[in-house]
Amino acid sequence: MNFEEYRKHDAVGLAGLVSKGEVSPSELLETAVARMAAVNPKINAVTMDLTEWGRQDVKRDIWGGPMAGVPFLLKDLGAQLEGAPTTAGSAVFRDATAAADSAITTAYKDAGLVLFGKTNTPEFGLMPVTEPALLGVCRNPWDTGRTPGGSSGGAAAAVAAGIVPAAHASDGGGSIRTPASACGLFGMKPSRGRVSFAPMGEGWGGASIQHAVTRSVRDSAALLDAVCQPQPGDPYFLAPPERPFAEEARRDPGKLAIGFTTAALASDGLDPECAAAVLDAARLCEGMGHMVEEVRVPGDLAAMQQGAGDVIAASIAATLDVEGERRGRPVAQGDVEMLTWLMYQRGKQVTGANYVRGLAAIHAYGRAMAGLFQQYDVLLMSTLGSPAIPVGHLTEDPREYTQRLFKFMPNTQAFNNTGQPAMSVPLAWSQGGLPIGIQFVGRMGDEALLFRLAGQLEQARPWFDRVAPL
Repeated sequence: MNFEEYRKHDAVGLAGLVSKGEVSPSELLETAVARMAAVNPKINAVTMDLTEWGRQDVKRDIWGGPMAGVPFLLKDLGAQLEGAPTTAGSAVFRDATAAADSAITTAYKDAGLVLFGKTNTPEFGLMPVTEPALLGVCRNPWDTGRTPGGSSGGAAAAVAAGIVPAAHASDGGGSIRTPASACGLFGMKPSRGRVSFAPMGEGWGGASIQHAVTRSVRDSAALLDAVCQPQPGDPYFLAPPERPFAEEARRDPGKLAIGFTTAALASDGLDPECAAAVLDAARLCEGMGHMVEEVRVPGDLAAMQQGAGDVIAASIAATLDVEGERRGRPVAQGDVEMLTWLMYQRGKQVTGANYVRGLAAIHAYGRAMAGLFQQYDVLLMSTLGSPAIPVGHLTEDPREYTQRLFKFMPNTQAFNNTGQPAMSVPLAWSQGGLPIGIQFVGRMGDEALLFRLAGQLEQARPWFDRVAPL
Protein backbone atom coordinates (compact mmCIF):
# COMPACT_ATOMS: atom_id res chain seq x y z
CA MET A 1 0.00 0.00 0.00
CA ASN A 2 1.39 3.42 -0.90
CA PHE A 3 1.07 6.44 1.38
CA GLU A 4 -1.63 8.19 -0.66
CA GLU A 5 -3.92 5.18 -0.31
CA TYR A 6 -3.00 4.71 3.36
CA ARG A 7 -3.81 8.35 4.08
CA LYS A 8 -7.34 7.98 2.72
CA HIS A 9 -8.35 5.70 5.60
CA ASP A 10 -8.78 6.14 9.33
CA ALA A 11 -7.93 3.33 11.75
CA VAL A 12 -11.38 1.77 11.52
CA GLY A 13 -11.11 1.85 7.73
CA LEU A 14 -7.67 0.25 7.72
CA ALA A 15 -8.86 -2.49 10.07
CA GLY A 16 -11.74 -3.12 7.67
CA LEU A 17 -9.30 -3.61 4.80
CA VAL A 18 -7.34 -6.10 6.90
CA SER A 19 -10.47 -8.04 7.86
CA LYS A 20 -11.47 -8.33 4.19
CA GLY A 21 -8.01 -9.49 3.18
CA GLU A 22 -7.42 -6.46 0.94
CA VAL A 23 -4.22 -5.51 2.76
CA SER A 24 -2.00 -7.25 5.29
CA PRO A 25 -0.89 -5.90 8.67
CA SER A 26 2.68 -6.13 7.40
CA GLU A 27 1.88 -3.86 4.44
CA LEU A 28 0.25 -1.31 6.75
CA LEU A 29 3.20 -1.35 9.12
CA GLU A 30 5.75 -0.88 6.35
CA THR A 31 3.76 2.04 4.95
CA ALA A 32 3.68 3.66 8.40
CA VAL A 33 7.40 3.03 8.90
CA ALA A 34 8.21 4.53 5.50
CA ARG A 35 6.14 7.62 6.30
CA MET A 36 7.88 7.90 9.66
CA ALA A 37 11.27 7.76 7.94
CA ALA A 38 10.20 10.49 5.53
CA VAL A 39 8.74 13.02 7.96
CA ASN A 40 9.98 12.28 11.47
CA PRO A 41 13.37 13.98 10.93
CA LYS A 42 11.44 17.20 10.31
CA ILE A 43 9.15 17.01 13.36
CA ASN A 44 10.74 14.62 15.92
CA ALA A 45 7.39 13.13 16.86
CA VAL A 46 8.48 9.49 17.33
CA THR A 47 11.39 9.32 19.77
CA MET A 48 11.54 5.56 20.39
CA ASP A 49 11.65 3.40 17.27
CA LEU A 50 10.17 -0.03 17.98
CA THR A 51 9.77 -1.02 14.33
CA GLU A 52 11.34 -4.45 14.85
CA TRP A 53 8.86 -5.11 17.67
CA GLY A 54 6.06 -4.32 15.24
CA ARG A 55 7.55 -6.53 12.56
CA GLN A 56 7.61 -9.44 14.97
CA ASP A 57 4.01 -8.71 15.96
CA VAL A 58 2.64 -8.77 12.40
CA LYS A 59 3.98 -12.30 11.93
CA ARG A 60 1.18 -13.70 14.09
CA ASP A 61 -1.17 -16.07 12.27
CA ILE A 62 -4.42 -15.12 13.96
CA TRP A 63 -5.79 -11.58 13.93
CA GLY A 64 -8.72 -10.38 15.99
CA GLY A 65 -10.09 -7.24 17.56
CA PRO A 66 -11.75 -4.14 16.12
CA MET A 67 -8.40 -2.53 15.18
CA ALA A 68 -6.68 -5.66 13.90
CA GLY A 69 -3.44 -4.88 12.05
CA VAL A 70 -3.52 -1.08 12.43
CA PRO A 71 -0.14 0.60 13.21
CA PHE A 72 -0.20 2.52 16.50
CA LEU A 73 2.09 4.60 18.72
CA LEU A 74 2.26 4.92 22.51
CA LYS A 75 3.01 8.19 24.26
CA ASP A 76 6.27 7.94 26.24
CA LEU A 77 4.38 8.80 29.42
CA GLY A 78 1.80 6.83 31.36
CA ALA A 79 1.40 3.63 29.34
CA GLN A 80 3.96 0.94 30.16
CA LEU A 81 5.13 -1.47 27.46
CA GLU A 82 6.82 -4.58 28.79
CA GLY A 83 10.52 -4.60 27.96
CA ALA A 84 10.66 -0.96 26.82
CA PRO A 85 11.53 2.16 28.84
CA THR A 86 8.91 4.76 29.69
CA THR A 87 11.06 7.87 30.05
CA ALA A 88 8.27 10.39 30.78
CA GLY A 89 10.50 12.75 28.80
CA SER A 90 13.07 12.73 31.61
CA ALA A 91 16.66 11.56 31.87
CA VAL A 92 15.76 10.30 35.34
CA PHE A 93 13.80 7.46 33.71
CA ARG A 94 15.91 7.02 30.58
CA ASP A 95 16.49 3.35 31.39
CA ALA A 96 13.32 2.58 33.37
CA THR A 97 12.31 -0.60 31.54
CA ALA A 98 8.76 -1.77 32.24
CA ALA A 99 8.35 -5.21 33.80
CA ALA A 100 4.81 -5.57 32.46
CA ASP A 101 2.24 -3.87 30.25
CA SER A 102 -0.19 -1.33 31.67
CA ALA A 103 -3.86 -2.24 31.45
CA ILE A 104 -4.34 0.20 28.58
CA THR A 105 -1.42 -1.32 26.64
CA THR A 106 -2.92 -4.78 27.07
CA ALA A 107 -6.26 -3.44 25.82
CA TYR A 108 -4.60 -1.95 22.74
CA LYS A 109 -2.92 -5.26 21.97
CA ASP A 110 -6.19 -7.12 22.48
CA ALA A 111 -7.83 -4.72 20.02
CA GLY A 112 -5.27 -5.83 17.42
CA LEU A 113 -3.19 -2.65 17.24
CA VAL A 114 0.44 -3.02 16.15
CA LEU A 115 2.70 -1.01 18.46
CA PHE A 116 5.88 0.19 16.73
CA GLY A 117 7.08 3.30 18.56
CA LYS A 118 6.73 5.83 21.35
CA THR A 119 6.05 9.52 20.96
CA ASN A 120 7.66 12.69 22.28
CA THR A 121 6.45 14.34 25.49
CA PRO A 122 7.70 17.15 27.76
CA GLU A 123 9.31 16.09 31.03
CA PHE A 124 6.60 14.51 33.20
CA GLY A 125 3.96 16.09 30.95
CA LEU A 126 4.30 19.42 32.75
CA MET A 127 4.15 21.76 29.73
CA PRO A 128 1.60 22.44 26.96
CA VAL A 129 4.53 22.39 24.50
CA THR A 130 6.82 19.46 23.66
CA GLU A 131 10.44 20.58 23.97
CA PRO A 132 12.14 18.18 26.42
CA ALA A 133 15.89 18.26 26.93
CA LEU A 134 16.08 14.46 26.75
CA LEU A 135 14.02 13.86 23.61
CA GLY A 136 14.45 17.14 21.73
CA VAL A 137 12.00 19.64 20.27
CA CYS A 138 8.86 18.31 18.59
CA ARG A 139 7.47 20.46 15.79
CA ASN A 140 4.05 21.12 14.32
CA PRO A 141 3.53 19.56 10.86
CA TRP A 142 1.44 22.58 9.81
CA ASP A 143 4.33 24.97 10.58
CA THR A 144 7.59 23.47 11.84
CA GLY A 145 8.49 26.76 13.49
CA ARG A 146 5.59 26.23 15.90
CA THR A 147 4.77 23.81 18.65
CA PRO A 148 2.37 20.89 18.20
CA GLY A 149 1.28 21.54 21.78
CA GLY A 150 1.75 19.20 24.70
CA SER A 151 2.04 17.12 26.54
CA SER A 152 0.85 14.66 23.86
CA GLY A 153 2.66 16.73 21.25
CA GLY A 154 4.51 13.83 19.68
CA ALA A 155 1.31 11.83 19.34
CA ALA A 156 -0.53 14.70 17.65
CA ALA A 157 2.36 15.57 15.36
CA ALA A 158 2.63 11.93 14.26
CA VAL A 159 -1.08 11.74 13.44
CA ALA A 160 -1.19 15.12 11.69
CA ALA A 161 1.85 14.12 9.64
CA GLY A 162 0.15 10.91 8.51
CA ILE A 163 2.43 8.39 10.24
CA VAL A 164 -0.60 6.83 11.94
CA PRO A 165 -4.32 7.65 11.86
CA ALA A 166 -4.54 7.64 15.67
CA ALA A 167 -2.15 7.52 18.63
CA HIS A 168 -2.26 7.06 22.38
CA ALA A 169 -2.34 10.27 24.43
CA SER A 170 -3.04 11.44 27.96
CA ASP A 171 -4.46 14.60 29.49
CA GLY A 172 -3.74 16.02 32.96
CA GLY A 173 -4.41 19.68 32.22
CA GLY A 174 -5.25 19.75 28.51
CA SER A 175 -2.65 17.38 27.09
CA ILE A 176 -5.00 15.69 24.62
CA ARG A 177 -7.04 18.75 23.68
CA THR A 178 -4.13 21.20 23.40
CA PRO A 179 -2.18 19.27 20.74
CA ALA A 180 -5.41 18.25 19.01
CA SER A 181 -6.25 21.93 18.62
CA ALA A 182 -2.72 22.91 17.57
CA CYS A 183 -2.50 20.09 15.00
CA GLY A 184 -6.04 20.09 13.56
CA LEU A 185 -7.16 16.77 15.09
CA PHE A 186 -10.05 15.41 17.11
CA GLY A 187 -9.15 15.02 20.77
CA MET A 188 -11.50 13.57 23.39
CA LYS A 189 -10.58 13.73 27.07
CA PRO A 190 -12.80 11.11 28.72
CA SER A 191 -14.41 11.45 32.14
CA ARG A 192 -12.50 10.62 35.27
CA GLY A 193 -12.76 6.88 35.84
CA ARG A 194 -13.52 5.98 32.23
CA VAL A 195 -10.03 4.58 31.49
CA SER A 196 -8.02 2.65 34.08
CA PHE A 197 -4.52 3.77 35.09
CA ALA A 198 -3.72 0.26 36.37
CA PRO A 199 -1.32 -0.71 37.77
CA MET A 200 -1.15 2.90 39.00
CA GLY A 201 -4.02 4.27 41.05
CA GLU A 202 -4.45 7.74 39.59
CA GLY A 203 -2.63 10.64 38.00
CA TRP A 204 -2.43 14.06 39.64
CA GLY A 205 -5.23 13.52 42.14
CA GLY A 206 -7.54 12.09 39.49
CA ALA A 207 -7.07 14.96 37.05
CA SER A 208 -5.18 12.92 34.47
CA ILE A 209 -6.83 10.51 32.04
CA GLN A 210 -5.59 8.47 29.08
CA HIS A 211 -7.09 8.08 25.62
CA ALA A 212 -5.98 9.14 22.12
CA VAL A 213 -5.71 11.81 19.43
CA THR A 214 -7.34 10.86 16.13
CA ARG A 215 -8.22 12.18 12.70
CA SER A 216 -11.79 10.86 12.78
CA VAL A 217 -14.50 10.84 15.42
CA ARG A 218 -15.26 7.17 14.91
CA ASP A 219 -11.64 6.20 15.60
CA SER A 220 -11.78 8.00 18.93
CA ALA A 221 -15.05 6.28 19.80
CA ALA A 222 -13.81 2.82 18.79
CA LEU A 223 -10.55 3.25 20.71
CA LEU A 224 -12.41 4.34 23.83
CA ASP A 225 -14.63 1.26 23.52
CA ALA A 226 -11.47 -0.84 23.44
CA VAL A 227 -9.91 0.61 26.60
CA CYS A 228 -12.80 1.56 28.91
CA GLN A 229 -12.35 -1.61 30.94
CA PRO A 230 -12.26 -1.04 34.72
CA GLN A 231 -9.64 -3.04 36.59
CA PRO A 232 -9.88 -4.53 40.09
CA GLY A 233 -8.96 -1.92 42.69
CA ASP A 234 -9.42 1.16 40.49
CA PRO A 235 -10.05 4.19 42.76
CA TYR A 236 -12.53 5.65 40.23
CA PHE A 237 -15.14 3.75 38.28
CA LEU A 238 -17.83 4.62 35.77
CA ALA A 239 -20.54 2.22 34.73
CA PRO A 240 -20.12 0.87 31.18
CA PRO A 241 -21.84 2.95 28.50
CA GLU A 242 -25.39 2.01 27.56
CA ARG A 243 -24.20 1.20 24.04
CA PRO A 244 -20.78 1.27 22.35
CA PHE A 245 -19.34 4.72 21.78
CA ALA A 246 -18.70 3.75 18.15
CA GLU A 247 -22.45 3.35 17.80
CA GLU A 248 -23.12 6.63 19.60
CA ALA A 249 -20.94 8.51 17.10
CA ARG A 250 -23.42 7.53 14.37
CA ARG A 251 -26.54 8.62 16.26
CA ASP A 252 -28.37 11.94 16.05
CA PRO A 253 -27.74 14.03 19.18
CA GLY A 254 -31.23 15.54 19.09
CA LYS A 255 -31.75 19.18 20.03
CA LEU A 256 -29.20 20.22 22.65
CA ALA A 257 -29.02 23.18 24.99
CA ILE A 258 -25.55 24.63 24.37
CA GLY A 259 -24.03 27.43 26.40
CA PHE A 260 -21.08 29.23 24.86
CA THR A 261 -18.49 31.75 25.99
CA THR A 262 -15.67 33.65 24.33
CA ALA A 263 -13.97 33.97 27.70
CA ALA A 264 -10.44 32.86 28.48
CA LEU A 265 -10.90 31.42 31.95
CA ALA A 266 -7.30 31.73 33.15
CA SER A 267 -6.07 34.75 31.17
CA ASP A 268 -7.16 38.21 30.09
CA GLY A 269 -8.68 37.19 26.76
CA LEU A 270 -8.57 35.08 23.62
CA ASP A 271 -6.69 35.77 20.44
CA PRO A 272 -9.26 37.49 18.17
CA GLU A 273 -9.20 34.60 15.68
CA CYS A 274 -10.04 32.13 18.46
CA ALA A 275 -12.86 34.34 19.71
CA ALA A 276 -14.23 34.58 16.17
CA ALA A 277 -13.98 30.80 15.83
CA VAL A 278 -16.12 30.34 18.95
CA LEU A 279 -18.82 32.61 17.57
CA ASP A 280 -18.68 30.79 14.24
CA ALA A 281 -19.04 27.42 16.01
CA ALA A 282 -21.98 28.74 18.02
CA ARG A 283 -23.70 29.80 14.79
CA LEU A 284 -22.93 26.41 13.25
CA CYS A 285 -24.56 24.62 16.19
CA GLU A 286 -27.55 26.93 16.08
CA GLY A 287 -27.90 26.23 12.37
CA MET A 288 -27.99 22.50 13.12
CA GLY A 289 -31.05 23.07 15.32
CA HIS A 290 -29.53 23.36 18.78
CA MET A 291 -30.51 26.01 21.32
CA VAL A 292 -27.43 28.18 21.78
CA GLU A 293 -26.91 31.08 24.17
CA GLU A 294 -24.03 32.89 25.85
CA VAL A 295 -23.20 31.93 29.44
CA ARG A 296 -20.87 32.83 32.27
CA VAL A 297 -18.72 29.97 33.57
CA PRO A 298 -19.07 29.68 37.39
CA GLY A 299 -16.59 28.66 40.08
CA ASP A 300 -13.55 29.98 41.94
CA LEU A 301 -10.93 29.36 39.28
CA ALA A 302 -8.03 30.86 41.26
CA ALA A 303 -8.65 28.59 44.25
CA MET A 304 -8.95 25.58 41.96
CA GLN A 305 -5.69 26.45 40.19
CA GLN A 306 -3.86 26.86 43.49
CA GLY A 307 -5.17 23.52 44.68
CA ALA A 308 -4.33 21.79 41.40
CA GLY A 309 -0.83 23.27 41.45
CA ASP A 310 -0.24 21.88 44.93
CA VAL A 311 -1.53 18.43 43.92
CA ILE A 312 0.68 18.33 40.81
CA ALA A 313 3.75 19.59 42.65
CA ALA A 314 3.28 17.09 45.47
CA SER A 315 2.85 14.32 42.91
CA ILE A 316 6.12 15.28 41.18
CA ALA A 317 7.89 15.41 44.54
CA ALA A 318 6.60 11.95 45.46
CA THR A 319 7.67 10.51 42.09
CA LEU A 320 11.19 11.87 42.36
CA ASP A 321 11.57 10.92 46.02
CA VAL A 322 10.55 7.34 45.27
CA GLU A 323 13.07 7.22 42.44
CA GLY A 324 15.73 8.67 44.75
CA GLU A 325 15.05 5.95 47.29
CA ARG A 326 15.24 3.29 44.59
CA ARG A 327 18.63 4.48 43.31
CA GLY A 328 20.03 5.17 46.77
CA ARG A 329 20.58 8.90 46.32
CA PRO A 330 18.21 11.86 46.08
CA VAL A 331 17.36 13.33 42.70
CA ALA A 332 19.53 16.42 42.25
CA GLN A 333 18.83 19.68 40.44
CA GLY A 334 20.96 18.72 37.46
CA ASP A 335 18.98 15.51 36.96
CA VAL A 336 15.82 17.29 35.79
CA GLU A 337 14.79 20.39 33.88
CA MET A 338 14.39 23.70 35.70
CA LEU A 339 10.58 23.71 35.66
CA THR A 340 10.51 20.20 37.08
CA TRP A 341 13.00 21.17 39.78
CA LEU A 342 10.91 24.19 40.77
CA MET A 343 7.79 22.01 40.91
CA TYR A 344 9.73 19.48 42.99
CA GLN A 345 10.76 22.20 45.45
CA ARG A 346 7.19 23.45 45.68
CA GLY A 347 5.93 19.94 46.20
CA LYS A 348 8.31 19.37 49.10
CA GLN A 349 6.63 22.31 50.85
CA VAL A 350 3.04 21.10 50.37
CA THR A 351 1.79 19.87 53.73
CA GLY A 352 -0.80 17.14 54.14
CA ALA A 353 -3.30 19.78 55.25
CA ASN A 354 -2.61 21.92 52.18
CA TYR A 355 -3.05 18.90 49.94
CA VAL A 356 -6.46 18.18 51.45
CA ARG A 357 -7.46 21.84 51.20
CA GLY A 358 -6.37 21.82 47.56
CA LEU A 359 -8.58 18.82 46.85
CA ALA A 360 -11.46 20.58 48.60
CA ALA A 361 -11.04 23.63 46.34
CA ILE A 362 -10.94 21.38 43.28
CA HIS A 363 -14.10 19.58 44.36
CA ALA A 364 -15.87 22.86 45.12
CA TYR A 365 -15.06 24.03 41.61
CA GLY A 366 -16.53 20.82 40.22
CA ARG A 367 -19.75 21.32 42.14
CA ALA A 368 -20.05 24.89 40.90
CA MET A 369 -19.53 23.73 37.33
CA ALA A 370 -22.12 20.99 37.75
CA GLY A 371 -24.68 23.68 38.44
CA LEU A 372 -24.18 25.06 34.93
CA PHE A 373 -24.87 21.63 33.47
CA GLN A 374 -28.23 21.42 35.18
CA GLN A 375 -29.33 23.98 32.61
CA TYR A 376 -27.15 23.13 29.61
CA ASP A 377 -26.17 19.87 27.92
CA VAL A 378 -22.89 21.18 26.53
CA LEU A 379 -20.50 24.08 27.10
CA LEU A 380 -18.80 25.49 23.97
CA MET A 381 -15.60 27.56 24.17
CA SER A 382 -12.18 27.92 22.59
CA THR A 383 -9.81 25.05 23.35
CA LEU A 384 -6.76 27.32 23.39
CA GLY A 385 -6.10 31.01 23.83
CA SER A 386 -4.38 31.23 20.45
CA PRO A 387 -3.27 29.09 17.53
CA ALA A 388 -0.01 27.18 18.00
CA ILE A 389 2.74 29.37 19.45
CA PRO A 390 6.34 29.48 18.14
CA VAL A 391 8.81 26.88 19.38
CA GLY A 392 10.63 28.29 22.41
CA HIS A 393 8.12 31.06 23.08
CA LEU A 394 6.85 29.62 26.35
CA THR A 395 10.23 29.25 28.02
CA GLU A 396 12.37 31.99 26.50
CA ASP A 397 11.72 34.38 29.42
CA PRO A 398 11.28 32.65 32.82
CA ARG A 399 9.73 35.81 34.26
CA GLU A 400 6.82 35.53 31.82
CA TYR A 401 6.39 31.76 31.93
CA THR A 402 3.16 31.59 33.94
CA GLN A 403 1.51 34.43 32.01
CA ARG A 404 2.43 32.87 28.66
CA LEU A 405 1.38 29.42 29.85
CA PHE A 406 -2.18 30.43 30.64
CA LYS A 407 -2.40 32.82 27.71
CA PHE A 408 -1.90 29.76 25.51
CA MET A 409 -4.01 27.25 27.51
CA PRO A 410 -6.59 29.16 29.58
CA ASN A 411 -9.55 26.82 29.15
CA THR A 412 -8.50 23.19 29.46
CA GLN A 413 -7.28 22.53 33.01
CA ALA A 414 -10.66 23.34 34.54
CA PHE A 415 -12.24 20.18 33.15
CA ASN A 416 -9.47 17.88 34.27
CA ASN A 417 -10.31 18.96 37.77
CA THR A 418 -14.07 18.69 37.40
CA GLY A 419 -13.54 15.27 35.80
CA GLN A 420 -15.94 16.02 32.95
CA PRO A 421 -15.49 14.79 29.38
CA ALA A 422 -14.24 17.46 27.01
CA MET A 423 -13.29 17.34 23.34
CA SER A 424 -11.42 19.59 20.95
CA VAL A 425 -12.95 19.65 17.47
CA PRO A 426 -10.98 21.12 14.50
CA LEU A 427 -13.64 23.50 13.22
CA ALA A 428 -11.61 26.60 12.30
CA TRP A 429 -8.37 27.81 10.75
CA SER A 430 -6.38 30.99 11.25
CA GLN A 431 -5.57 33.33 8.39
CA GLY A 432 -2.04 32.01 8.62
CA GLY A 433 -3.18 28.44 7.96
CA LEU A 434 -3.03 27.12 11.53
CA PRO A 435 -5.76 24.93 13.04
CA ILE A 436 -8.06 26.28 15.75
CA GLY A 437 -9.88 23.78 17.94
CA ILE A 438 -13.24 24.36 19.60
CA GLN A 439 -13.78 22.74 22.98
CA PHE A 440 -17.08 21.10 23.88
CA VAL A 441 -17.61 19.98 27.48
CA GLY A 442 -20.27 17.53 28.62
CA ARG A 443 -21.75 16.28 31.86
CA MET A 444 -19.69 13.88 33.94
CA GLY A 445 -19.76 10.44 32.36
CA ASP A 446 -21.60 11.54 29.22
CA GLU A 447 -19.04 10.92 26.47
CA ALA A 448 -21.89 9.39 24.49
CA LEU A 449 -23.58 12.74 23.99
CA LEU A 450 -20.30 14.40 22.98
CA PHE A 451 -19.60 11.66 20.44
CA ARG A 452 -23.07 12.14 18.95
CA LEU A 453 -22.50 15.88 18.66
CA ALA A 454 -18.98 15.34 17.27
CA GLY A 455 -20.32 13.02 14.59
CA GLN A 456 -22.83 15.66 13.57
CA LEU A 457 -20.13 18.36 13.48
CA GLU A 458 -17.85 16.14 11.39
CA GLN A 459 -20.61 15.71 8.82
CA ALA A 460 -21.40 19.41 8.77
CA ARG A 461 -17.79 20.56 8.44
CA PRO A 462 -15.51 17.67 7.39
CA TRP A 463 -11.85 17.92 8.33
CA PHE A 464 -10.47 14.45 7.60
CA ASP A 465 -8.91 15.20 4.21
CA ARG A 466 -6.75 18.11 5.34
CA VAL A 467 -3.08 17.13 4.98
CA ALA A 468 -0.22 18.87 6.77
CA PRO A 469 2.29 20.36 4.26
CA LEU A 470 5.28 18.08 4.90
